[in-house]
Amino acid sequence: MAKIDILMSVYNCEQYINGTINSILNQTFTDFRVIVVDDGSSDRTGDICKRFVTKDRRVEYYHQDNAGIVAALNHGLQYCSAPFIARHDGDDISYPDRFEKELTYLEANPDCVAVSSVARHIDENGIPCGTISTRKDISAADCWSIPAAEPYLLQPMLMMRRTALDTAGGYRNLSVAEDADLMWRLNRIGSMHILPESLGDYRVHAGSVSSRSIVKGRFLAIWSQLAALSEQRRISKLPDIVFSNLLLQRINTSISLKEMIDAVREQLTDSEFFWLHSAVSAKLLEFCYYRPYEPDKSDIQFILTAVHTDRNISERPGYEFFKEAMLSAAIRSMQDFRIKDALSLTPFKQWPVLFGRIAFRTLIPKSTKKDIIKIFSFLSENSNTFKRFANSVKPSPYSDMKSPINQS
Repeated sequence: MAKIDILMSVYNCEQYINGTINSILNQTFTDFRVIVVDDGSSDRTGDICKRFVTKDRRVEYYHQDNAGIVAALNHGLQYCSAPFIARHDGDDISYPDRFEKELTYLEANPDCVAVSSVARHIDENGIPCGTISTRKDISAADCWSIPAAEPYLLQPMLMMRRTALDTAGGYRNLSVAEDADLMWRLNRIGSMHILPESLGDYRVHAGSVSSRSIVKGRFLAIWSQLAALSEQRRISKLPDIVFSNLLLQRINTSISLKEMIDAVREQLTDSEFFWLHSAVSAKLLEFCYYRPYEPDKSDIQFILTAVHTDRNISERPGYEFFKEAMLSAAIRSMQDFRIKDALSLTPFKQWPVLFGRIAFRTLIPKSTKKDIIKIFSFLSENSNTFKRFANSVKPSPYSDMKSPINQS
């Protein structure tokens, strides 16, 4: 039996799979198996993987009809027998010492159930993007916030104890955010840790259809917040949400956020429904910050309904960031000449702030902006008037300038 089983779900990644598997086989730690599950690829991914099977006995290849990443991972887990499970995607790269360093940490910290690291971002051609993934504070996780603050570990760099994975219940029936759902449950079993050094390359497909689709953003928003709501129920010792095939089908065949949230409405109490409505709204706006899409009119109506019907929204953790996210989305809408959408997202009393920020960010040179912000930040220490003005023009947590990649 190997010490580590590397669990890979692959789908149509013929362009990258050769480099990916080679990065695994060239590790300094060698006592592992590679369990590759091909989720019904229609390109040459399967043929390339089979060639590795004939060259290295540590590589095993399994094929299934296309059924999604959760089905593929759970299919692969039945072949895993090692005490440690490492995750890997078919288009990412592990540095030679990744498994050695992660295993060393887990063995030195028996209370830790899962470890990951940060990763360098590369583009479709393997060229560094100049950024690395964010090392989030796991202790700041809050399932009641809007949106929920997840105890997130970067999945392509993840290694976990098999016993903890089994105790947590494995991967559940979510079409996306299945990793976040697992992290919530692992976090209740033991500690989790993110190594500060980059141990691999995380490939960013900025131009892919999925990254540009607002519908994809809606799916990510609803499923990720349902995972957090599931954690709320565990904390409250209530029956968990049933992630059934029927719920999966209902949500995945929906187009609008209203349809998606209505699909799960019958499982929710009124208080849960209002939290979920607000949290999904906040999460979609968060996605719009760094992905190349914006909320459409149906999304804006969904968000405004949450603001007007959730009586507790102003008391929820994360509300101030939610307001800033709305204002940031309004600024971008105004710059795209979607004036009605921009004004809808902004309360009338904040219209001066909206127009002030637009003017500040479009009419004043960047170098001048920095000087002005420094001056007003200094003056604001002694004057409430200057403080209000400085707060009205300083960059918000959700900048109106989009990032091409997910910094999570």
